[in-house]
Amino acid sequence: MNKRLKEKIEEALSSVVPITAIVLLLSFTMAPMPVSSLMLFLVGALLLIVGVGLFSLGVDLAMMPIGDGIGSQISKGKRLWRIIPLCFVIGVFVTIAEPDLTVLARQVPAVPDLVIILTVAVGVGGFLAVAALRAKFGWPLNKLLIGLYGVVFVMAFLVPKEFLAVAFDSGGVTTGPITVPFIMALGAGLTALHAGRRSEEDSFGVVALCSIGPILAVMVLGLCYRTSELSYTPFSIPDLETTADVGQYFAAGLPAYMQEVALGLLPIVAFFTLFQVVSLRLKRKTVIKIVVGMLYTYVGLVLFLTGVNVGFLPAGHYLGAQIAGLPYRWVLIPIGMVVGYFIVAAEPAVHVLNQQVEDLTGGAIPQKAMGLALSLGVAVALGLALTRVLTGISILWLLVPGYAIALGLSFQVPKVFTAIAFDSGGVASGPMTATFLLPFTMGACEALGGNVLTDAFGVVAMVAMTPLIAIQVLGLVYQWRIAHGPEELELALAEGADEIISYTEEDEADG
Repeated sequence: MNKRLKEKIEEALSSVVPITAIVLLLSFTMAPMPVSSLMLFLVGALLLIVGVGLFSLGVDLAMMPIGDGIGSQISKGKRLWRIIPLCFVIGVFVTIAEPDLTVLARQVPAVPDLVIILTVAVGVGGFLAVAALRAKFGWPLNKLLIGLYGVVFVMAFLVPKEFLAVAFDSGGVTTGPITVPFIMALGAGLTALHAGRRSEEDSFGVVALCSIGPILAVMVLGLCYRTSELSYTPFSIPDLETTADVGQYFAAGLPAYMQEVALGLLPIVAFFTLFQVVSLRLKRKTVIKIVVGMLYTYVGLVLFLTGVNVGFLPAGHYLGAQIAGLPYRWVLIPIGMVVGYFIVAAEPAVHVLNQQVEDLTGGAIPQKAMGLALSLGVAVALGLALTRVLTGISILWLLVPGYAIALGLSFQVPKVFTAIAFDSGGVASGPMTATFLLPFTMGACEALGGNVLTDAFGVVAMVAMTPLIAIQVLGLVYQWRIAHGPEELELALAEGADEIISYTEEDEADG
């Protein structure tokens, strides 16, 4: 156990150090930070490293086995009238206390936090039920996504512009560190619902569908609220004088995150207990291992969220404002792209996705390839988001062609890559996006005198969109290598990811 924990901490260290170094470099050169804000950031980075390490180990020991076990048990029931309501309830309760969602809800003015949270939770629950129906009837993911995103963009022209970016952001933040490991494992278990064979493609796509529900739900909510009530309250950076003040500031925030994470994990513990008593009946040794894993998950998430909310959020806002205030404000875009490239590696749920992709494809899609594609995608996302901040163009000018390209690629790449790509969009836009990248764009927008609600919000949506293209381009590369690469690669893919190989055969059969 100690060896595995050490490995996880080392992985987290390699993920967090680059973004920490970039922030330090910026603070010593073009964007000098107050010593208090810098201290908050450094302590936050330390908590981040330990938190991500503990969380990753906890996911391996508890979250994935629980989700897979519950999904397998649900799949044994053949009656849809039982499966669908159960998936809906699981989706609602797992989403309600997702930390990312709480962060977003606090930023939306004129709408009570609880209303936003419940609206989004219902959206996730409804589309988790849709994911179960897809698993049951074998609906093609790309065609299903085209129909659903068609509805989304029709709705987009009806929703007040102040709600538009928030709606798309909500689709990204709901798939965070609590929901992703559980829902992905649940999706892997639900693949047994399909009467045909179990494939890698069927194991992915659940997160993609669960990201659409909140977008539609918040759009409907936007039609019910008067936009005249919407206003943005500027963010205030804490003024701390000593290191003791820094410690007290972290200590003051810790209890709130302890409570948030406890509430977030409680539904998962409750569902596991229920299924264990009724049907799972795992051995005592396995149950103890899962309990220990849940403790690792709890402590890791508490440390992680305390670090990013207390330490990273003020630093992100301050740096964005300082850089935007420079005479050469265009430098925001390249700096933002570099930050985006490295910061996605610190997202805890990204490690979960990359590991599961490598496992389910037998190593045919390695973690390094996934990580590189996601980093490039998020870098482009930050470039687009900051272009919006500088120019004030509508988010639809970027989202419509972006999703059109992503959906078009879904007909050209192996199906497993489409499912992974649309899952990765929700996974990449996690707490690091909500607590560093969003404040970064908000700080820049305020400094430039822009409209924060229409211009700064939407960065989460950009981060959720660009990986859809990046991962599918990776699929095209792998498809080309299958056709032209060495025999060893073809053998590895055949053993670990038959779906990729079978794609070309199905494509030929379809003409």
